Parts: sequence; structure tokens; C-alpha cells
Amino acid sequence: MSIAERIVAGDVRATARLLRDIDDQIPSAREILKELYPHTGNAHVVGFTGSPGVGKSSLVDQMALRCRQDDLTVGILAVDPTSPFTGGAILGDRIRMQRHFLDSGVFIRSLATRGHFGGLTRSTNDMINVLDAMGKQVILVETVGVGQDEVEIVNSAHTTVLVTVPGMGDEVQAIKAGIMEIGNIFVVNKADREGSRKTVRELRTLIELGLRHRSENGWEPLIVETEALKGRGLEELYSNIRKHREYLQAHPQHLDEVLWKRARTQLVEAMKDLALTTILQRLENRGVSLDDLIGKITSKEADPYSLVHEILDEELR
Repeated sequence: MSIAERIVAGDVRATARLLRDIDDQIPSAREILKELYPHTGNAHVVGFTGSPGVGKSSLVDQMALRCRQDDLTVGILAVDPTSPFTGGAILGDRIRMQRHFLDSGVFIRSLATRGHFGGLTRSTNDMINVLDAMGKQVILVETVGVGQDEVEIVNSAHTTVLVTVPGMGDEVQAIKAGIMEIGNIFVVNKADREGSRKTVRELRTLIELGLRHRSENGWEPLIVETEALKGRGLEELYSNIRKHREYLQAHPQHLDEVLWKRARTQLVEAMKDLALTTILQRLENRGVSLDDLIGKITSKEADPYSLVHEILDEELR
């Protein structure tokens, strides 16, 4: 069997090896992704996003457990920050979710951002496709702790869950444009803290003010109060995620919009990767290295803008 065939058959080792190659940007991984793509489109992708420390990992862990109770297979992609100094990452989600390690119905992969902004990594969408082709019915994607303009998850997930906690901002903070506009479901986690009700009111005001661009029959964002570590509100969150999936299935025009965003993101990322890889390979074939170009810039022999235009003019002729 080919690697693609093994992955479609649910082979864990083949899947893990391909995900590693995708993360390391090994060129041969692209050919396997091409074979796998016809087998994608069956999984429901749920994105969990929010600031650091709001409890995204705990919620993902609990939702995976709840999915397994319904005998649904689960894939988890958890993104962790990368050190800008050493390039390393502490993949803490592997520790938080260790109860799933012996469950063959759950596949967990931790990812480092490797300097990529937006809450995800360059390889996240490709990895979603791999887990989809592997047969995972639900794919849970946990973004790195994000700011208000890091909203890439909305272009990767069918359902976006925005997690917050009481006491992270006042009413003005709650209605700022940006990340607050992308949630299909808002979760106020650690709801036992003081100010939980106030946070819920602020979120409800946000929704009622219509900052989300929704059509007349559009989805009305839901608000759930949870205490992930104590199990409170988790059944309601799981139910609301299912409701959103049923809504998308009942409204093909909205599902098409989600799929269009995902396809556009994948196409643009694929074009960027292919163009960059091709240009770097051609430069190498001509005996030009990145170090040579960087040397010219640091010595002020050339500026980066002119160098890029010269390279593109040469390579795109």
C-alpha cells in the first residue's frame, strides 16, 4: 500500500510521519497531499481560539472526551508558541491531553508556530486535510493564544469557538472589531470567577449591536458559561457545536461560504509555498544563496526591495 492508502485506511504511523514531513516542509509531502485531497471533506472542523490562559486546552480535552462518548473519532491539532530566540516550543498540550493517548479513536498532534502569525501555523490546513482523509469525524483545532487581529482560524474551521474569561476587559474592550467578530459560539470559561455575568452581558451587547456581518437568516452567535475543569457547561457547549453543524447543513449557502474561505486560504498558501520553494531552488541552481543576498543587504550594497524585484524579474521572465 502507498502512504496515502495507508493513511486513508487509518494507519497512525503513516499519518504521523506525513504530518512531520508537512511541518518540516519536505517537498515529497506535496505529492501525498495530492493523493489524499479527494478523500477530504467529511470531517467537521471546530476551532478554539482566544487569549492565552483562558482554558482552550482544557475545553478541547473535554470536547474530545464528549465526542468519544458518542463514538465519534477525533483529531486534535494544538498550536503552541515558538521561541523567537531558540526556535523551540514547549508543547504543553501533550501533557494536558495525555488521557487520550491510549485511545485509538483520538489522534493528537502538537504544532509550533515557527514564527507564523495569525494563531495557526503554515501547515495547519494541510494537516486538517490529512486527518480528514484519515477518517477523523471531528477535528478540533486549538490556536495559540491570539490577539484581536489574529483571526486565521475562521478560514480553516466550520465552527469557531471564541473562549474568554471574566475580568479580561471592560465593555469597550468587548465590542472591539477583530477577533470578537469571528465567533460562532462564545464561551465564558472559568465562569465561577467574579464578573462572569458582566462578561456575558458585554458579549450579548456585542451580538445585538450587529458587529458580525450576518444575513437576515444568519446564525445567531450563542453564549455558553463553562468551568472546564469542573465539567460545568460542557454538555451545553457540545450541543451548541452540533447545532451549528446542523445549521450549516440546513443552509447550503452558508456552508458554501465557509468552504470557499477554506479553499481560498489553502490555494493562497499553496501558491506561496510553491512559489517560494521554486524561486529558492532556482537561485541555488544558479549558485546564489540566501546568505549572499543577506550579506548585500547588511553591507548596504543593495536594499531588500530592489533585490526582490530583480529576482522576480529574472525568474518570471
